[in-house]
Amino acid sequence: MPDPTSSASKAPSPLQVIVIGMAVIVSILVIAALVLFLNLPDANAFNMRVERIFIENDALKQGGEIRLLEILAQSGTAFSDTLASYRFIIFVLLIFATALLIAALVSIVFLVALARRMAEIEKSGIQVNSLVVSRGERIVQINDMVFKLTEAALETLSVLAEARLDDDILTGLEIESMISGKPEIDCDEASGATRIKRLRDHLGNQMMSELLIKNIARKGYVLAVEPGAIKMI
Repeated sequence: MPDPTSSASKAPSPLQVIVIGMAVIVSILVIAALVLFLNLPDANAFNMRVERIFIENDALKQGGEIRLLEILAQSGTAFSDTLASYRFIIFVLLIFATALLIAALVSIVFLVALARRMAEIEKSGIQVNSLVVSRGERIVQINDMVFKLTEAALETLSVLAEARLDDDILTGLEIESMISGKPEIDCDEASGATRIKRLRDHLGNQMMSELLIKNIARKGYVLAVEPGAIKMI
């Protein structure tokens, strides 16, 4: 039976994807450029055709015809200059298209890598090494981040922190009862859920707050923090 870890380790890294993608893009554009330039007419084709006509027709070698030849030659020179400018413009556009495609590829790869990283964070949760709740200053410090909370939000966080120290999971009903001091029969689940929502709003970052305060289906709310990392002062 194949080992899934071995197959995962063989998956190309974002850098490898970028290098392969750039090589493919450059190869396609080089081939397209070669086909385009090879199919463009020769810049001197017009002059050569006019010269051949006059060489093959002796009747056109009179004075007036020679003047006509000169006019046509000047027209051919103008055509050659125009065609050369077109070649340069096409070359610049191909370079610009290559740069845009490479930039788009790099952006896509980084977005995919970021999405994977976010999925890993969402799956594993936030790594909280320290959560300090200060009732006197009404602040909470999560790792190196400090948040100023309202009294209601601080009470909600304190209840969740104390429950986590006891390895308990609290429902919205229990949170409302513990904070308000009312019996559970006089409280409702929606009030506790509202307190959790307000606490998350005060923590600011929605993703961080939802990963920090997890909602376990049919059980309740719990802090995704190891009890040893929690400190109440």
